[in-house]
Amino acid sequence: MADCESLSHVRWYCKYHVVFVPKYREKALYGKLRRQMGSILQDLWMQKGVEVVEGHVMPDHIHMCLSIPPKYSVSQVIGFLKGKDAVRIQRNLLGERRLTGLHFWATGYCVSTVGLDEETIKQYIRDQEKPQQDQLALELD
Repeated sequence: MADCESLSHVRWYCKYHVVFVPKYREKALYGKLRRQMGSILQDLWMQKGVEVVEGHVMPDHIHMCLSIPPKYSVSQVIGFLKGKDAVRIQRNLLGERRLTGLHFWATGYCVSTVGLDEETIKQYIRDQEKPQQDQLALELD
């Protein structure tokens, strides 16, 4: 297990495929916000010691493969990321100045563990915007 990370008394390999969406699944992640999403989240990841293995922003959702230290639960990290990120988005990019009620993300999220299929999941995240070749084409005459 050469890919293991270590803390003072533990060796760990905890990777998760996480997806979360804007409130009402609005296509809000485009333009300036889409370009700055990585830098907005990067500061928050560093605060929790989370490593982003792979990530991709779509107009209506974000896919990430995260390596989360075992001292934090997945829900704790995602709650922290979504909460702090929403405040930064509202204040810095959308110009909101309220102290409460700043909502950007939907309440839930999707998470699955990553094991031996890590390369498959990373490829899936990378290829989000590529057209799928195996779908049938609908031709209208």
